[in-house]
Amino acid sequence: MSASVPQTRRLTASDIRARKGGDPVVILTAYTTPMARIADRHCDAILVGDSLGMVIHGLPSTVGVTPEMMILHGRAVVRGAGRALVIVDLPFGSFEESPQRAFRTAQAIMGDTGAGAVKLEGGQHMAETIAFLTARGVPVMAHVGLTPQAVHMLGGYRIQGRAEDGARVRADARAVAAAGAFAVVVEKVPEPLARAITAEVAIPTIGIGASAACDGQVLVVDDMLGLFADFRPKFVRRYAELGTSAEAAVAAYAADVRARSFPGPEHVYADEAPGTAR
Repeated sequence: MSASVPQTRRLTASDIRARKGGDPVVILTAYTTPMARIADRHCDAILVGDSLGMVIHGLPSTVGVTPEMMILHGRAVVRGAGRALVIVDLPFGSFEESPQRAFRTAQAIMGDTGAGAVKLEGGQHMAETIAFLTARGVPVMAHVGLTPQAVHMLGGYRIQGRAEDGARVRADARAVAAAGAFAVVVEKVPEPLARAITAEVAIPTIGIGASAACDGQVLVVDDMLGLFADFRPKFVRRYAELGTSAEAAVAAYAADVRARSFPGPEHVYADEAPGTAR
């Protein structure tokens, strides 16, 4: 009998929850199987973010993203991830109406993708929905501070929680933690506020434009890889400039085709007898 191949256990929402105050939780977004395979080797969780509407589909915001789009990309990411927890965003309009509507959307997304958790935006006003979902076995990552789905209400992608508004964001974080979220994304808030929230709540805080004191960090993979030359938010560190490299590669390819230097002899097939090695 041949020996069985050891299987790596996939991380769960409970594993991430247990990391509070411990080793930082590493999260990146991914939307495709190849990128999920890369992220899976280095990250604790992979977020299939509704940011895919902008970075993959060219939408002006996340508002136009549908559950069907999330399911399509969620399936692709789950196929590429063997260890990391896969979390899928609930898109705008698919969960706000009622806890029951949120459950139906979460059930469809998790059931059709195999993801291990969902993420939804909103603080105190979404606490009832988070409690409803978690009571029915749906692990929920919350999201407070700048919530991109509410960008029109917030007046743009503005910093949240400055001065007196900090009390609101802190109350939002406490509410989602009390409702049963296993972690909370804290986006685009002043560093001292993110640090205070991390100290106050019993669940991991995942920062994006927040603080190194958070229990973990998340970035949009296209941003940190430098795929967008004209989009440079302050909170993103560019670990590569793949957009520039891709531009140069495409330009070189186009020049070679026009010069008829590609394909070369090594890229075409000779008229050889059947059975001859190719």
